[in-house]
Amino acid sequence: MDSKEQLLKKSIEAKEIFIPHLSADPVIFGFEQNELKVLLIKMNYRKQWLLPGGYVRKDEDLDEAVVRILKDRAGVTDVYLEEFGVFGKKNRSEFYFEDFDETLFHKQRFISVGYYALYNPSRFNLIPDEFSEMCDWIYMSQLSEIELAMDHREIIEKALLTLREKISYKPIGYNLLPEKFTLSELQKLYEAILGKELNRGNFYRKIKNLGILKKLEEQRRGGAHKSPDLYSFDEENYAKALENGLSNW
Repeated sequence: MDSKEQLLKKSIEAKEIFIPHLSADPVIFGFEQNELKVLLIKMNYRKQWLLPGGYVRKDEDLDEAVVRILKDRAGVTDVYLEEFGVFGKKNRSEFYFEDFDETLFHKQRFISVGYYALYNPSRFNLIPDEFSEMCDWIYMSQLSEIELAMDHREIIEKALLTLREKISYKPIGYNLLPEKFTLSELQKLYEAILGKELNRGNFYRKIKNLGILKKLEEQRRGGAHKSPDLYSFDEENYAKALENGLSNW
């Protein structure tokens, strides 16, 4: 069965299972080699990259749907997602399915709810679904070089803007960094998200004043320079900062 036949068959089932005109598109950010990544899938049909999105069943909540969608489409589980926007331009997805007539479920007009999350890519063993050729982490710096379908580039850009806004009043890093990290590694994460360099002295002073770090009695060995101190997040204070916001930042 080729990819078009597969979609036609799925369309018949989808009309019975899913709510019409509503979808969800999760943007999962990762951090590796001092760069941000985003989780994408490449569909068998048209061979274009997309977010691992999908449709909402008639018998499930929206938040439940996006968790299921991520598991079904990429094998990603146990992820906490936050809603960040709604995308509803006319013809936002119809053009992608231009090879089909108007009866195809996927070609109807869909309003999509965007969700985002931050996780270390090494945490997941990605498993593409039957409709996808592959799923992979793509560096944000490479997005301009690949063809993204529908309005998914716009959705990713809005998710990144939301993340940049959040970083000013909520701590970032717990799901993206290893358990033990240096202040330099934490600074590189903030710089990758903000898209600019930060003054090292100011950053170190501010981040230490937040009270969300624990200095460990060990250093990062290796390299020609002095071994830097290692830190971990103070889980209790980090949770409080998530709930109450940052002070002295």
